[in-house]
Amino acid sequence: MNPVFEWPIRVYWEDTDAGGIVFYANYLKFFERARTEWLRSLGLGQQALKDETGGMFVVTDAQIKYHRPARLDDLVCVTVRLSELGRASATIVQQAWLQPQAPEAGTSGTQTPSTDAVLLCEGVIRSSWVDAQRMRPQRMPKGVEQVLQGCLAAA
Repeated sequence: MNPVFEWPIRVYWEDTDAGGIVFYANYLKFFERARTEWLRSLGLGQQALKDETGGMFVVTDAQIKYHRPARLDDLVCVTVRLSELGRASATIVQQAWLQPQAPEAGTSGTQTPSTDAVLLCEGVIRSSWVDAQRMRPQRMPKGVEQVLQGCLAAA
């Protein structure tokens, strides 16, 4: 299992502000989408977890650092890496990388390798497992904990 999950996101009009750059709060949305797809890739669909266990993940802390802006039509790769796992929480490191664009059809030039990606934003997100009805912390189900533990072991 690869310890780093990657999810591509294209920047649309709705993601930008009046200056034509990604509105800063939208990076949190990008991070959320990537975490959701990461969990789905692990067989942990969030709606199914809620339906089957009565619990769910909620973000309890987010620390974000912005480096450079993304703009309309940019391709951004958002990464997800589990850095710490507790009985009722998970700490996840995320980054948003600007991906080099392939040349337009009919133009000269070669595609820049993905190693030329530029770090746009990074964050540390802490998610806690809660009882969905009472919204109170509780221990993660063993099956969920075991799957996530496998992500730490792969790192």
